[in-house]
Amino acid sequence: MKLTDFDYELPKELIAQEPIEPRDASRLMVLKDKEPEHKKFKDIIGFFNKGDVLVLNNTKVDPVKLVGRKKTGSPVELILSKRISDTVYECQVKTNKVREGMEFVFARGVEAKVISGKNGIFSVEFNKDIEENLDDVGEMPLPPYITKKATKEQYQTVYAKHSGSIAAPTAGFHFTSKLLSELEEKGVKIVHIILHVGIGTFLPVKSDDITQHTMHKEDYEISESAAHTINERKGNLVVVGTTGFRALESSAGNDSKVIPGKGSTDLFVYPGYDFKIKPDMMITNFHLPKSTLIMLISALYGREKLLHAYEVAVHEKYRFYSFGDAMLLVTHPNIH
Repeated sequence: MKLTDFDYELPKELIAQEPIEPRDASRLMVLKDKEPEHKKFKDIIGFFNKGDVLVLNNTKVDPVKLVGRKKTGSPVELILSKRISDTVYECQVKTNKVREGMEFVFARGVEAKVISGKNGIFSVEFNKDIEENLDDVGEMPLPPYITKKATKEQYQTVYAKHSGSIAAPTAGFHFTSKLLSELEEKGVKIVHIILHVGIGTFLPVKSDDITQHTMHKEDYEISESAAHTINERKGNLVVVGTTGFRALESSAGNDSKVIPGKGSTDLFVYPGYDFKIKPDMMITNFHLPKSTLIMLISALYGREKLLHAYEVAVHEKYRFYSFGDAMLLVTHPNIH
């Protein structure tokens, strides 16, 4: 398939710049076999039954965006992606003509030097343990299409727990603590897994032949109890977000059972993919055109049907991307 097969037109005014309050007041497009249905996210409880399993990715985003300057004076922006040692990190570096040995200066005496790397991803050494200084010098790493600043609470799920992501699993933004409690009262089992969102999720696909694209590895962890609950479920499997799905699919054996443990994944899912674990329902946001995320959802639901739904969403003025509205994909034929 070609990259252009996953393109669509989006007016800039539909890119959400701030979250809806309360979170579950966002809109929800429900996709089954017929035309999309339009609801509020809080209505999602009506699609759940006792015994269903809801899978959430409880990774946490820290203020890992550093804004400073080169020692020569021009501006620089770093996104800390992965800790390699006490003072060395894999970083996404945004500035002109990055080269080894280049030095950067940030607030509160924090300095850094490029050790190695290419294509925007570099190993960078700091002059001190940067994690102890993040709250003072770092910002939340909002996507570039969001021009307003957000608080740590806004760009975070209410159930975030384990630090390690450079971006939030945004499909989970729509849940409130109250809604999660109501689901549990209904008999829904809530399972937490981890996939730390890395640079690879958001790097653009540059090859016109999408099969030539390579994902960067991201770390995940699934506990024994989480795997047992998923594998022994009596009801439907409901996965929140592409990150949660990629963790489950990467951990699955040939018998479609989730295998507990830690691992890393560079799984790239696009139409034609043979699923080991196919959720009965999936909650997701509206994704960027030509992104690996829209390709994954196309594989799950069907490219033409999905792009039609996006056309409807534009016409109905849904809010798009991280702070935008949600979509419920129903793949099980008996869910109404």
